[in-house]
Amino acid sequence: MFGLSTFEYDSDGFRECGVTGLTIHKSAEDLVKLFGVTAIVSLAVGGAFALTVAMTRWEAIGFLDPGQYYRFTSLHAWFMILFWMVFMEIAILYVGGPFVLGRRLSVPKLGWAGYGIMVLGGGLAVYSIATYELPNQAPFYTSYVPLPSPAPYFAGAVLFLLGALVAAVPFFVTLWHEKREHPSKTLPLITFGAFITAVIALEALVGGITALVPAFLWRVGFLEHLDAAWYRQMFWTIGHGSQQINLLAMITVWYFMTHVVGGAEVASEKISRIAFVLYLFFINLGAAHHLMSDPALSSSWRMWNTSYAAYGAVVASMIHAFAIPAGLEAGRRRKGAGGGLFGWLWSAPWKDPGFSSTILSIILFGFLGGITGVMMGQMQLNMSWHNNLAVPGHFHATVVTGTTLAFMGLAYYVLRLVFGRDWIGGILASIQPFFYAGAMAVVCLMMMYLGLLFGVPRRHPSVMDIPGTAFDFSPSAPFFAVFGVAAILSVVGGALFVVIAVGTLVAGDSFDGGPLVDDPALTADGGDGEVHEQSMRGTFALTLVFLAVFVVLYALNWFLLSNVWQIGP
Repeated sequence: MFGLSTFEYDSDGFRECGVTGLTIHKSAEDLVKLFGVTAIVSLAVGGAFALTVAMTRWEAIGFLDPGQYYRFTSLHAWFMILFWMVFMEIAILYVGGPFVLGRRLSVPKLGWAGYGIMVLGGGLAVYSIATYELPNQAPFYTSYVPLPSPAPYFAGAVLFLLGALVAAVPFFVTLWHEKREHPSKTLPLITFGAFITAVIALEALVGGITALVPAFLWRVGFLEHLDAAWYRQMFWTIGHGSQQINLLAMITVWYFMTHVVGGAEVASEKISRIAFVLYLFFINLGAAHHLMSDPALSSSWRMWNTSYAAYGAVVASMIHAFAIPAGLEAGRRRKGAGGGLFGWLWSAPWKDPGFSSTILSIILFGFLGGITGVMMGQMQLNMSWHNNLAVPGHFHATVVTGTTLAFMGLAYYVLRLVFGRDWIGGILASIQPFFYAGAMAVVCLMMMYLGLLFGVPRRHPSVMDIPGTAFDFSPSAPFFAVFGVAAILSVVGGALFVVIAVGTLVAGDSFDGGPLVDDPALTADGGDGEVHEQSMRGTFALTLVFLAVFVVLYALNWFLLSNVWQIGP
């Protein structure tokens, strides 16, 4: 497809990957290329909008006027949160299903149809955002009813979600055929993770369509009234559910990439599968933190979602946070790759951008996105996070430093394993993940700092001079300067990835396979059951560090909340 692949297929359309040993069929591979390339193009466009938004929040630059700020922010969100992520996630389903199982993709025409519907719907939504005029209001990503966003915007959003549903059907049908032919055979962990991801995606997409179809009917006049509280609850099944899809897809990529690139083994399949099942029941309830200040919800609803249900999702995350580095440590120690407490980690292939992107994703998601997610998901602490700049600081830590880095790592290997092209750029490809991750980490920290310590609001483009108020955010200006410079560097780091990816497609040398790292002993072989004979003391030490940071930040957040007001004389 695209005339960019170097591989040849047998008469049945199969080929064997010389690196992973996977048997890959052309029906799945063509769609992985299509969805993957579309995702990278979307990342490039969304990155350009990110620069305009960041240079507006940095008021020393003030790139956009307030009227344009929402328009550009919404375009940035659509290209990054929806197009870049969802197109990539459909590609991940086809990798985690047909690729790993060694099957052809069932009903591939539905994959092509789903892609077409997604492009049509996404194009309509983007056109509506770019061209809306009064009396319509800016169709911001949240598009809350009764704000009158354009009717074509709601129609485009519904079509995009419907297309994603259609595109997921071939994955489910492929698994159905696999289980019919091998009823006693357990799905590989990667496929199981992709399956749970798809089920949660199904729930989120149906919930989103359930919210947006009535909104469309209300905007064209078919419905006279739509309950705003009901809409907000239903909207967040996709509004925040889309991030839960990202989370599970990201963790599935973590298992895949640490295995393929770092030689990791699975520390305990049962435990990892239990963690995925816990996500199935509890992770989507995390959307509750968006509604903690809404008047229409009962106290019991708030407490269930932010206490008991939240613990189910947090425990699952803790299991993955231990299982993945433990598998990496055990696998590398068994292959003789480093002794001591952290020799297995220092000797890892850090120059490989696929490996470094994956590990940086794990670290930054855990410390910046995961811990802060638990904080803002608590009913009491949510009061100090609600609707200030710390919120986008948190979700940029999850979506950008976490998921985007993981998807970048996977994309580096899609270029090799699917297109058969070796990376261009040499040292630039090696440093790109570090450059991008470092700059984005500063961006996230600054947004969280400005939100929590200064109370800078989340949605208003200008906070240094707010007419008619006594608020004065001018002491925060130096931190906005740090934020602005880091944002520019982040966009440069993201652009570097796109240049390397596109350059590899059109000018990369043929990649003929062979070991992915210099030491053949480190390539993945699936393990032989000896994983528990290996020491995992390095992972245990890292887990203690993580828990210590967690406790300190948890206590700090309660201290900050206690300073918001005082009780008594």
